Amino acid sequence: MDKNLTMETNQKDNSRRNFLWGGLGVLSALSALKFIIPKKQKIVIPCAPIATTTKMLTEDGRLVEVDISKIKKTGVKVSDKDVITWVKNKPTF
Repeated sequence: MDKNLTMETNQKDNSRRNFLWGGLGVLSALSALKFIIPKKQKIVIPCAPIATTTKMLTEDGRLVEVDISKIKKTGVKVSDKDVITWVKNKPTF
């Protein structure tokens, strides 16, 4: 009886081992396909046209549109306090 019992456990172990090796083979095949199949190209659709002008505040407090190519970028950020003192003719709200 011990011989039959050990044979059944060996068959169970073999079937489990075969199942695990089969699963490992399927996973490796799927991961290999990831590298073989080319990736799809992303299509970029522009949502809005690129702006060529921007609105800026003049020294006398008027809002004007200025061509972006005419603006010199210094990289220095101006504080709110500086803007308030810079405007000569302050509008009332």
